[in-house]
Amino acid sequence: MEEMVNVYFYGKRYSVPGDLTIIAAWEYAGYTLKRGVGCRHGFCGACATIYRIKGQNELKTCLACEKQVEDNMYVASIPFYPQDKRSYNLEELEVSDQIMMELYPEIYACIGCNACTKACPQELQVMQYIAYAQRGEIEKCAEASFNCVMCGCCTTRCPAGISHPYVGLLSRRLTGKYIAPKCGHLADRVKEVNEGKFDEGLKELMQMPAAKIQELYNNREIEK
Repeated sequence: MEEMVNVYFYGKRYSVPGDLTIIAAWEYAGYTLKRGVGCRHGFCGACATIYRIKGQNELKTCLACEKQVEDNMYVASIPFYPQDKRSYNLEELEVSDQIMMELYPEIYACIGCNACTKACPQELQVMQYIAYAQRGEIEKCAEASFNCVMCGCCTTRCPAGISHPYVGLLSRRLTGKYIAPKCGHLADRVKEVNEGKFDEGLKELMQMPAAKIQELYNNREIEK
Protein backbone atom coordinates (compact mmCIF):
# COMPACT_ATOMS: atom_id res chain seq x y z
CA MET A 1 0.00 0.00 0.00
CA GLU A 2 1.30 3.40 -0.98
CA GLU A 3 1.29 6.07 1.71
CA MET A 4 -1.35 8.61 0.74
CA VAL A 5 -1.18 12.29 1.65
CA ASN A 6 -3.72 15.10 1.44
CA VAL A 7 -2.89 17.97 -0.89
CA TYR A 8 -4.94 20.99 -1.90
CA PHE A 9 -4.87 22.08 -5.53
CA TYR A 10 -6.45 25.51 -5.96
CA GLY A 11 -8.27 25.02 -2.65
CA LYS A 12 -9.72 21.56 -3.35
CA ARG A 13 -8.49 18.56 -1.36
CA TYR A 14 -7.14 15.41 -3.03
CA SER A 15 -5.62 12.23 -1.65
CA VAL A 16 -2.51 11.29 -3.66
CA PRO A 17 0.50 8.93 -3.25
CA GLY A 18 3.15 10.61 -1.14
CA ASP A 19 6.04 9.72 -3.46
CA LEU A 20 4.73 11.79 -6.39
CA THR A 21 6.06 15.13 -7.56
CA ILE A 22 3.57 17.99 -7.62
CA ILE A 23 3.14 17.67 -11.40
CA ALA A 24 2.52 13.92 -11.17
CA ALA A 25 0.09 14.50 -8.29
CA TRP A 26 -1.83 17.07 -10.33
CA GLU A 27 -2.31 14.51 -13.07
CA TYR A 28 -3.12 11.75 -10.57
CA ALA A 29 -5.89 14.04 -9.29
CA GLY A 30 -7.32 14.30 -12.80
CA TYR A 31 -5.92 17.58 -14.06
CA THR A 32 -4.89 17.79 -17.73
CA LEU A 33 -1.73 19.86 -17.89
CA LYS A 34 -1.22 21.69 -21.17
CA ARG A 35 0.88 24.62 -19.96
CA GLY A 36 3.61 25.02 -17.38
CA VAL A 37 4.85 21.43 -17.64
CA GLY A 38 7.85 21.69 -19.95
CA CYS A 39 10.68 19.19 -19.58
CA ARG A 40 9.55 17.59 -16.28
CA HIS A 41 13.16 17.23 -15.17
CA GLY A 42 14.04 20.64 -13.71
CA PHE A 43 15.82 22.09 -16.74
CA CYS A 44 13.30 24.45 -18.38
CA GLY A 45 11.81 26.37 -15.46
CA ALA A 46 8.27 26.30 -16.87
CA CYS A 47 6.59 24.78 -13.81
CA ALA A 48 7.27 27.52 -11.23
CA THR A 49 4.89 26.88 -8.35
CA ILE A 50 3.96 28.40 -5.00
CA TYR A 51 2.87 26.39 -1.97
CA ARG A 52 2.56 26.39 1.78
CA ILE A 53 1.99 23.74 4.43
CA LYS A 54 -1.17 23.90 6.51
CA GLY A 55 -0.48 25.60 9.82
CA GLN A 56 2.56 27.44 8.46
CA ASN A 57 2.36 30.99 7.15
CA GLU A 58 5.48 30.92 5.01
CA LEU A 59 4.79 30.91 1.27
CA LYS A 60 7.38 28.85 -0.62
CA THR A 61 8.38 28.49 -4.26
CA CYS A 62 9.57 25.45 -6.19
CA LEU A 63 9.61 23.69 -9.54
CA ALA A 64 6.64 21.33 -9.57
CA CYS A 65 8.55 18.66 -11.49
CA GLU A 66 11.15 18.42 -8.72
CA LYS A 67 9.21 19.01 -5.51
CA GLN A 68 7.65 15.97 -3.83
CA VAL A 69 4.21 16.45 -2.34
CA GLU A 70 3.81 16.75 1.42
CA ASP A 71 0.82 16.13 3.63
CA ASN A 72 -1.48 19.15 3.92
CA MET A 73 0.31 21.02 1.14
CA TYR A 74 -1.61 23.89 -0.51
CA VAL A 75 -0.47 24.36 -4.11
CA ALA A 76 -1.03 26.91 -6.88
CA SER A 77 0.95 27.42 -10.08
CA ILE A 78 2.39 30.79 -11.02
CA PRO A 79 0.25 31.90 -14.00
CA PHE A 80 3.02 33.79 -15.80
CA TYR A 81 6.67 34.71 -15.52
CA PRO A 82 6.69 37.84 -13.31
CA GLN A 83 9.67 39.37 -15.06
CA ASP A 84 10.39 42.38 -17.21
CA LYS A 85 12.64 41.74 -20.20
CA ARG A 86 14.12 44.87 -21.73
CA SER A 87 14.54 45.21 -25.47
CA TYR A 88 18.05 45.66 -26.84
CA ASN A 89 20.19 44.79 -29.83
CA LEU A 90 23.21 42.82 -28.65
CA GLU A 91 25.17 43.98 -31.68
CA GLU A 92 24.80 47.58 -30.55
CA LEU A 93 25.73 47.07 -26.90
CA GLU A 94 29.11 47.69 -25.34
CA VAL A 95 30.44 46.16 -22.16
CA SER A 96 30.68 48.99 -19.64
CA ASP A 97 29.92 49.85 -16.03
CA GLN A 98 26.80 51.66 -17.27
CA ILE A 99 25.12 48.89 -19.25
CA MET A 100 23.16 47.49 -16.30
CA MET A 101 22.22 50.98 -15.12
CA GLU A 102 20.78 51.70 -18.56
CA LEU A 103 18.82 48.47 -19.00
CA TYR A 104 18.07 47.22 -15.47
CA PRO A 105 18.40 50.20 -13.10
CA GLU A 106 16.16 48.52 -10.52
CA ILE A 107 19.05 46.28 -9.46
CA TYR A 108 20.41 49.26 -7.53
CA ALA A 109 17.26 49.24 -5.41
CA CYS A 110 18.22 45.84 -3.96
CA ILE A 111 17.91 45.94 -0.16
CA GLY A 112 20.00 42.83 0.43
CA CYS A 113 17.16 40.76 1.90
CA ASN A 114 18.41 37.61 0.11
CA ALA A 115 14.83 36.43 -0.52
CA CYS A 116 15.77 35.78 -4.15
CA THR A 117 18.50 33.33 -3.13
CA LYS A 118 16.20 31.52 -0.70
CA ALA A 119 13.54 31.15 -3.41
CA CYS A 120 15.86 29.73 -6.09
CA PRO A 121 15.14 26.01 -6.78
CA GLN A 122 18.61 25.74 -8.35
CA GLU A 123 20.20 26.97 -5.12
CA LEU A 124 22.02 29.75 -6.96
CA GLN A 125 23.50 32.69 -5.09
CA VAL A 126 21.09 35.07 -6.79
CA MET A 127 21.72 38.13 -4.62
CA GLN A 128 25.46 37.67 -5.18
CA TYR A 129 25.21 37.69 -8.97
CA ILE A 130 23.02 40.79 -8.79
CA ALA A 131 25.78 42.38 -6.70
CA TYR A 132 28.27 41.52 -9.44
CA ALA A 133 25.97 43.17 -11.98
CA GLN A 134 25.74 46.29 -9.82
CA ARG A 135 29.53 46.57 -9.80
CA GLY A 136 29.81 45.98 -13.54
CA GLU A 137 31.52 42.61 -13.06
CA ILE A 138 29.72 41.11 -16.04
CA GLU A 139 31.79 37.94 -16.36
CA LYS A 140 31.37 37.05 -12.68
CA CYS A 141 27.62 37.65 -12.97
CA ALA A 142 27.50 35.38 -16.01
CA GLU A 143 29.36 32.59 -14.21
CA ALA A 144 27.29 32.82 -11.02
CA SER A 145 23.99 32.80 -12.95
CA PHE A 146 25.01 30.11 -15.45
CA ASN A 147 22.62 27.40 -14.16
CA CYS A 148 19.57 29.69 -14.04
CA VAL A 149 16.50 28.09 -15.67
CA MET A 150 14.54 31.38 -15.88
CA CYS A 151 11.68 30.10 -13.69
CA GLY A 152 11.12 33.51 -12.06
CA CYS A 153 10.79 32.21 -8.50
CA CYS A 154 13.37 34.75 -7.35
CA THR A 155 11.44 37.63 -8.87
CA THR A 156 8.22 36.64 -7.11
CA ARG A 157 9.91 37.27 -3.76
CA CYS A 158 11.80 40.48 -4.62
CA PRO A 159 10.49 43.68 -2.96
CA ALA A 160 12.53 45.76 -5.43
CA GLY A 161 10.92 44.14 -8.49
CA ILE A 162 14.23 42.99 -9.96
CA SER A 163 14.07 40.64 -12.96
CA HIS A 164 17.05 38.61 -11.80
CA PRO A 165 17.01 35.95 -14.56
CA TYR A 166 17.10 38.56 -17.31
CA VAL A 167 19.98 40.39 -15.63
CA GLY A 168 21.88 37.09 -15.60
CA LEU A 169 20.90 36.38 -19.20
CA LEU A 170 22.21 39.76 -20.36
CA SER A 171 25.49 39.19 -18.55
CA ARG A 172 25.90 35.77 -20.18
CA ARG A 173 25.14 37.17 -23.63
CA LEU A 174 27.63 40.00 -23.16
CA THR A 175 30.24 37.58 -21.86
CA GLY A 176 29.76 35.18 -24.74
CA LYS A 177 29.96 37.87 -27.40
CA TYR A 178 32.50 40.33 -26.05
CA ILE A 179 34.47 38.94 -23.11
CA ALA A 180 35.05 35.18 -23.45
CA PRO A 181 37.87 34.20 -25.83
CA LYS A 182 36.76 33.18 -29.29
CA CYS A 183 36.50 29.46 -29.88
CA GLY A 184 38.38 28.79 -33.13
CA HIS A 185 37.53 25.10 -33.51
CA LEU A 186 33.82 25.89 -33.05
CA ALA A 187 33.94 28.38 -35.92
CA ASP A 188 35.66 25.75 -38.06
CA ARG A 189 33.00 23.17 -37.20
CA VAL A 190 30.15 25.60 -38.04
CA LYS A 191 31.80 26.25 -41.39
CA GLU A 192 31.97 22.51 -42.06
CA VAL A 193 28.28 22.12 -41.16
CA ASN A 194 27.31 24.94 -43.51
CA GLU A 195 29.35 23.36 -46.28
CA GLY A 196 27.38 20.11 -45.91
CA LYS A 197 30.21 17.94 -44.59
CA PHE A 198 27.89 16.09 -42.21
CA ASP A 199 24.75 15.87 -44.35
CA GLU A 200 25.19 12.21 -45.28
CA GLY A 201 25.90 11.20 -41.70
CA LEU A 202 22.80 13.00 -40.48
CA LYS A 203 20.68 11.25 -43.10
CA GLU A 204 21.98 7.88 -41.89
CA LEU A 205 21.20 8.76 -38.28
CA MET A 206 17.65 9.82 -39.17
CA GLN A 207 17.01 6.42 -40.75
CA MET A 208 18.38 4.41 -37.81
CA PRO A 209 16.07 2.81 -35.23
CA ALA A 210 16.07 4.49 -31.83
CA ALA A 211 17.78 1.51 -30.17
CA LYS A 212 20.74 1.75 -32.57
CA ILE A 213 21.11 5.50 -31.96
CA GLN A 214 21.03 4.89 -28.22
CA GLU A 215 23.72 2.23 -28.56
CA LEU A 216 25.95 4.58 -30.56
CA TYR A 217 25.43 7.32 -28.00
CA ASN A 218 26.22 5.10 -25.02
CA ASN A 219 29.42 3.80 -26.66
CA ARG A 220 30.64 7.08 -28.12
CA GLU A 221 34.18 8.27 -27.59
CA ILE A 222 34.15 11.01 -24.95
CA GLU A 223 36.83 13.69 -25.01
CA LYS A 224 38.69 14.19 -21.75
